[in-house]
Amino acid sequence: MSKILESLNDNQRQAVTATEGPLLVIAGAGSGKTRALTHRIAYLIQEKGVSPWNVLAVTFTNKAANEMRERIVSLLSETQNNDAFMEVFGDLLGDQQIPAQALDDSKIPTVGTFHSVCVRILRKHLHLLDFENSFAIYDTADQQIVVKRIMEEINMDPKRVNPKAVLAHISNAKNQLMKPEEYRQYANDQFSEKVADIYPRYQNKLAQNNALDFDDIIMKTVELFQNHPEVLNYYQEKFKYISVDEYQDTNKAQYVLINLLAAKYRNLCVIGDEDQSIYSWRGATIQNILDFEKDYPEAKVVVLEQNYRSTQVILDAAHEIISLNSQRKEKKLWTDKSEGAKIRHWLATNERHEAELIALEVSNQLQGTEFMNYKDFVVLYRTNAQSRILEEVFMRYGVPYKIVGGIRFYERKEIKDIIAYLRVVQNPNDSVSLLRIINNPSRKLGAKTLEALNDFALRNNLSFFNSMLLAAEIEDVSPAKAEVIEGFVKLIKELQDLNGESTASGMIKYALEKSGYKKMLNDGSVEGESRLENIEELISVASKYEKLAPGTSLAIFLEEISLIADIDRVDEEDNAVTFMTVHSAKGLEFPHVFIAGLEEGIFPHNRSLLDRTELEEERRLMYVAMTRAMENLYLLHAGNRMLYGESRSNAPSQFLADISEELIVANFGGHGARQHLAVEHIERNPVPVELDDGLDIDLAVGDKVSHGVFGNGIVVNVQGGVATVAFEDSSVGVKKLALSVAPLRKL
Repeated sequence: MSKILESLNDNQRQAVTATEGPLLVIAGAGSGKTRALTHRIAYLIQEKGVSPWNVLAVTFTNKAANEMRERIVSLLSETQNNDAFMEVFGDLLGDQQIPAQALDDSKIPTVGTFHSVCVRILRKHLHLLDFENSFAIYDTADQQIVVKRIMEEINMDPKRVNPKAVLAHISNAKNQLMKPEEYRQYANDQFSEKVADIYPRYQNKLAQNNALDFDDIIMKTVELFQNHPEVLNYYQEKFKYISVDEYQDTNKAQYVLINLLAAKYRNLCVIGDEDQSIYSWRGATIQNILDFEKDYPEAKVVVLEQNYRSTQVILDAAHEIISLNSQRKEKKLWTDKSEGAKIRHWLATNERHEAELIALEVSNQLQGTEFMNYKDFVVLYRTNAQSRILEEVFMRYGVPYKIVGGIRFYERKEIKDIIAYLRVVQNPNDSVSLLRIINNPSRKLGAKTLEALNDFALRNNLSFFNSMLLAAEIEDVSPAKAEVIEGFVKLIKELQDLNGESTASGMIKYALEKSGYKKMLNDGSVEGESRLENIEELISVASKYEKLAPGTSLAIFLEEISLIADIDRVDEEDNAVTFMTVHSAKGLEFPHVFIAGLEEGIFPHNRSLLDRTELEEERRLMYVAMTRAMENLYLLHAGNRMLYGESRSNAPSQFLADISEELIVANFGGHGARQHLAVEHIERNPVPVELDDGLDIDLAVGDKVSHGVFGNGIVVNVQGGVATVAFEDSSVGVKKLALSVAPLRKL
């Protein structure tokens, strides 16, 4: 048996050795799909003699792509001459990795996200679609600037027509490969008609700036292939063997792209799990994986059901929830691991109590351990708004935490400013970046001067930068301002010359010094020092690109940071409890998982309660949340919750009722010497909370009581089912507690 096959189970081996023709691998959560996919690629190269140049593997995050690439290289390193192999692949295995683009792609398979693979294609061929190959990639903030500018030009009030909503509609259209003229045909209400007015202007602005937005990257690649069959043929010959990870998350544009590439040789392996399709809101369609056998009738199907992550209790509970969906292929996950602890189901008084229960449980679990592995814990929630109270409580209890999806490093002002300088060096037609830096630091170029430059550019069909080159000839620009503009243009040209000799990290240093930006920040303030430290961190990031040639180094650096997703920034070495939405958690695993806010209208989300299709997606989201857990799973909901500025008392989530009694325990006992958390037993059905009769206590003023979280106290008032209690702990103080739900015990 090939060494590559030795560590695989029978079904994984079937997937790995089915190398010719279409293959559908249905891979349940935690079933080792990445292992199957990477071993399959290594098997193609090592055992079948397929050239690495002919292999393409596509996934959705840089994190997954990097892991896949490293695993493939590691597998091949075990079977090939070590010295020769390390000469080719050593850079990918070391601590100081270099980007895959810098490697000879005849020696290593192309592995990347949809967007990174398409960017590499467009960098070579976008000129065929009347763009320069040095195009910029606009992020969400850049896109909003462009849309707002267009709205100003056509006298459309951004307070009445939300630019974010406009961009969401344009994004959805692009995911459906719908161009502006096609979108207009489908516009059937006042808002979509306004979008139809903006969409073509938006595309023209991008073209003038030689820029693409995120959705354009795939759409333009499809357009390139459809309009230039010779380019498509080149890549069909290059990528004779194609693998697509997380196929259930593909949208129409990605579906068309992959099928164009695979049409000639039909050696297409797609791997995924329809039970984990949770991105319909961004255009993903579950039908792509469900209909694969219709698209490829000759396809071989392999199902991976052995789970290597979770206990059987967790798997059985997750199956009870997901099995109620109709849009799925039947499978039931199993594991060799022990049955495991029962799932804990807790009812909290309110959202603060919910957060306190979680914080105390984390502390209790780690009490007495030599090293406190906070990173083993994650709190999952349906919406980002739920994180605020968690932050407050964890800070109060001194439990370290980190948020995925919070303020992002690349969205900090100083980082965006320096990147804007670099983007202008790379592409001076990028007017959004130009306008960001032209007065940053201040060059005293007022709105009137900038407007005159912009008007001149529009009248003469020039880019903003080219109008700056002619500033001295513009009537409304004073000689003094023209001189300042000339100095700025000279700065950009100097940086462009330096780019021909320097790597990305060097260019950041040059831009920082020569622009005066460093001097501006270095004002002796703590804030200025902190911002400089952030830029130093950016230089550290850019050092990864040191081995690339000058010019190329900056281009690839800018390309890669523009494609970074939230999940790519998760520092697995950071020892803190992770807070994240369930959507962000897909593909991750943690020993201990808390799912907070399991109430009707929150999880499942309110908009899904009257729509069966959306409810099925919410059920898949719950399935994903549960199957992140390796050992312990906690399900929490609150009797009352303040969210979005409004207090609500929602019924427990219907998902709780789907789990069998024998798999779940709805109260929480003591931990010996650990602090006891008294949590009420509740009836597990989707109706308002009902408590055991034993908790219906009769209290009077002066009674001594004990609270599971706040400790001992004295009742100072009782009115309308609400007790006011003065607690002995001064940090807790006086609290009003509803007797129907509060975990109070009369002493």
